[in-house]
Amino acid sequence: MSGRFLLGCDIGGTFTDFVLLDQENDELHLVKCPTTAEDPSNGVMDGIAAYEQLFPEFLAETERVHHGTTLVINAVIERSGAKTALITTKGFRDVIEIGSERRYDVYDLQQQYPSPLVPRHLRFGVTERIRSDGMVLTPLDLRELEAIARHVADIGVESVAVCLLHSYRDAAHEEQVEERLAALLPEVELSISAQVLPEINEYARASTTVVNAYTKPLMRGYLERLERLFTEKGFGGQILIMLSSGGATSIDTAVRFPVRVIESGPVGGVTLCQGIKSRSGLGSAIAFDMGGTTAKVCLLQGDEVPLANDYEVARVHRFKRGSGIPIKASCVDLLEIGTGGGSIAGIGPLGLLQVGPQSAGATPGPACYGFGGTKPTTTDADLLLGYLDPSYFLGGTMPLDPDASREALRAHVADQLGMTPELAAWGVHDLANESMAAATRVFAAERGADPTKMTLIATGGAGPVHARGLAAKLGVGRIIVPPAAGVASAIGFLAAPVSFDLVQTHKRALSEANLAHLESLFAEQSRKIAETLEAAGGEVARFDRSVDVRYIGQGHEIRIALPDKPLAELGKAGLLTLFQQSYERLYGSALSGNEFEIVNLRLTGRGPETASPLRPRQASGDPMIKGERPAFCPNEQDFVRHIVVDRYAIDPGVRIEGPAIIEERESTTVVDARMTAEVDELGLLHLQFV
Repeated sequence: MSGRFLLGCDIGGTFTDFVLLDQENDELHLVKCPTTAEDPSNGVMDGIAAYEQLFPEFLAETERVHHGTTLVINAVIERSGAKTALITTKGFRDVIEIGSERRYDVYDLQQQYPSPLVPRHLRFGVTERIRSDGMVLTPLDLRELEAIARHVADIGVESVAVCLLHSYRDAAHEEQVEERLAALLPEVELSISAQVLPEINEYARASTTVVNAYTKPLMRGYLERLERLFTEKGFGGQILIMLSSGGATSIDTAVRFPVRVIESGPVGGVTLCQGIKSRSGLGSAIAFDMGGTTAKVCLLQGDEVPLANDYEVARVHRFKRGSGIPIKASCVDLLEIGTGGGSIAGIGPLGLLQVGPQSAGATPGPACYGFGGTKPTTTDADLLLGYLDPSYFLGGTMPLDPDASREALRAHVADQLGMTPELAAWGVHDLANESMAAATRVFAAERGADPTKMTLIATGGAGPVHARGLAAKLGVGRIIVPPAAGVASAIGFLAAPVSFDLVQTHKRALSEANLAHLESLFAEQSRKIAETLEAAGGEVARFDRSVDVRYIGQGHEIRIALPDKPLAELGKAGLLTLFQQSYERLYGSALSGNEFEIVNLRLTGRGPETASPLRPRQASGDPMIKGERPAFCPNEQDFVRHIVVDRYAIDPGVRIEGPAIIEERESTTVVDARMTAEVDELGLLHLQFV
């Protein structure tokens, strides 16, 4: 259907953000509501109610809803998912507990790992065995499933994950198990690894399938409830769910594969930043999103948003890779840092100031929110430093209490360090910036990027407040803040096309590879992707093909993108050249004379590109200068006069000299005394160090 409105909705850890695009009048309408952690759909309906004050029964005129949610990742972190069982090849039920047997910290003799989502008494082995070449070594004994099914039903299991050995090579046994369990347990959700992740690597495949099964009932219940609530309000359009890879998909696909939605929230902001980078003619940029719970960083160095296939959730140690639950699914390659507006500040065990990674969240939230929080947070520090206007937070709809911030900082930080609450607030603000800068430097170095040559694009409610300090520490000379930066992810959702990707392990040495057979495998993948996109109301505009390759004997692969032409035309010599060029770019030199092997085939299908939600803007005509107030200046190490500017009233091309504070409803931008600010015709705010 076609309609007047498009709606973007992003459920974050602290706030739920909405953007409503009125296609008839070419206008964006923004709403921000506290997230209701006990039932996220309540927060969604709060936003709908706010829009109904402007446009009664607007949902009946809404064409599409683009929705991103933290429901899946929160369920894994909080262990609030379904009671799940795991069925594996007999003798292999402990794979999710044994893991990779790698130590993430060689010096920590007491290191811990996250407990498996499926305890040992809910893990079952069945008699069967398929070899790595696809030959059946031991036939599947389906009779064993009857006893397992009775036991599973008796103890109230809600979801079952099936991950048999080498099912990526031949899925026949898993499919038989699925068919039999569907008959024996019709009310139980099923996830089989051959559908979730038909890829080599037993531990990661099992872990990913378990996460999918663990969150599937929760995702189904939430999306069905949300769909029902929308329908009751007259909505007849389509709800699209944001994938972790940056595309959008149907509710049915999201319910089948919730693991693909686990990082759906941050991708909207990255998508928006990629569009800004392209439209601004930037060679590279740092997408920086700082919300209420975490900060995210993504390095934009090409024409497409960078993707990764290996990441972790629910880490025991947030910054130690290997201490979490591994997931292999296409996801935007971003760095998550435990620093947000709600990050709690205090004195650590060594007597030093510490900020995060614990967060006050939406409830009780920072002390200044007045929701019962008593511990100081980054937002409390920013308020006490004068960067936030207590009477204009969220456009004045949510007044803040600076006295509560002062008392929280005094009691938990300042008194212990023998300083004023204001100086303690600067320490919290500066340490938050240093934590983000240190993590970003490492992240950039691992990807061969130089932050000093990049532009910082700041989004999120707290991003523009901290962009100045982060840029200064990274040596970045230019900052761009899009309009409505506080709801940037929801805006970015509207620019996301429908998409879906598949992976298939096909391990062959280059010399043994049959290019015609590879083409047939890609053709089968394209058929499945086209069906999935059609279910989401879209069609395939283009396919992107790539392969994971490595030298024979290596344990890790690199991905190389394939040109848009038949493999026969590219030839094995062309594949070899592409691999050597990619390897040299990453590691400095390639190994001449060593043969490489193809490991995985990857295909991504994308729908037609959608128009950017950013629109040319004109100043409101109101006075640009709202007034002035004292705010902390790092150069003077004291409070100095800052002019307060209404962002909506800035004419394109007008230059603002710092120190200044530029306010809009969803976020606030701090302009250093050494900086200038200027708005372009799209409303992008450009900050430059001078």
